Amino acid sequence: MLIALTGGTGFVGRRTLDLLIGKGHTVRALTRRPQPPRDSVEWVEGSLDRAGPLDTFVTGVEAVLHIAGVVNAADRAGFALGNIDGTRAVVEAAVRAGATRFVHVSSLAAREPGLSNYGWSKAESERIVEVLPLDWTIVRPPAVYGPSDLEMRDVFRLAKLGLAVLPPPGRMSAIAVDDLARLFVLLVERGSPRAIYEADDGQTYTHTEYAQAIGRAVGRRVLPLPLPAALLHLGARIDRRVRGSGAKLTPDRAAYLAHPDWTADPVKRPPPELWTPRIALDRGLADTARWYRDHGLL
Repeated sequence: MLIALTGGTGFVGRRTLDLLIGKGHTVRALTRRPQPPRDSVEWVEGSLDRAGPLDTFVTGVEAVLHIAGVVNAADRAGFALGNIDGTRAVVEAAVRAGATRFVHVSSLAAREPGLSNYGWSKAESERIVEVLPLDWTIVRPPAVYGPSDLEMRDVFRLAKLGLAVLPPPGRMSAIAVDDLARLFVLLVERGSPRAIYEADDGQTYTHTEYAQAIGRAVGRRVLPLPLPAALLHLGARIDRRVRGSGAKLTPDRAAYLAHPDWTADPVKRPPPELWTPRIALDRGLADTARWYRDHGLL
């Protein structure tokens, strides 16, 4: 198949690109900056706010896989530009080009749009996809981890010191990037009824259990330090002041991290005849820690 992919240079997108190529597909990948040549990849320089390159990007493709999104922005307008306007632009280009399948990557945060600008923007992006006159699927991943994920690096480093700073007590789901990428490939290849899937590894964890698993991955027993919501928000303001646009804990992120339930809905898990997870948490986190060590990041 000829598949159009956004977000192919990011953490999840890179792994998905690898799997698509490994399955023999040709991928037309949108990129903001020049990329090195790669077999079976057609790089299209452009962005989600430029109609001309987007039309080139989707012309002749059978399916569009929209992974690109904004997870950190200075304000509501920044999230709207990346996640709402960007999704609308890709959707409109796909319809103009006659694509028959659209896979959209959202987030569990879309279930609670009132908690954060990020969740609101993802919920609005879903509304755009749900009225598409073609075969569409929306996937809401929970926490995604795996080798090459730099977003989790600080958490692993802290665990190596025997500490885990956590949100207020709550429950969560998680998924290894390879399992998530494999689901995307299957949806692109096979399609599905118009559906919203919440894909995870089949288990739920308390924040403490997840932190302890990271500790096992780095060979340390960690001391969990759950923060009250007020302290979490204070930490977000401090991180923004210290690291500016590079802050990992932003006020918006603190708002949804403080929610007590980020577990996948079992009713919305992909049907087992389509996909089942293969990577257990301990194995996936150990692989992640090994990658950090191999690259001098732990």
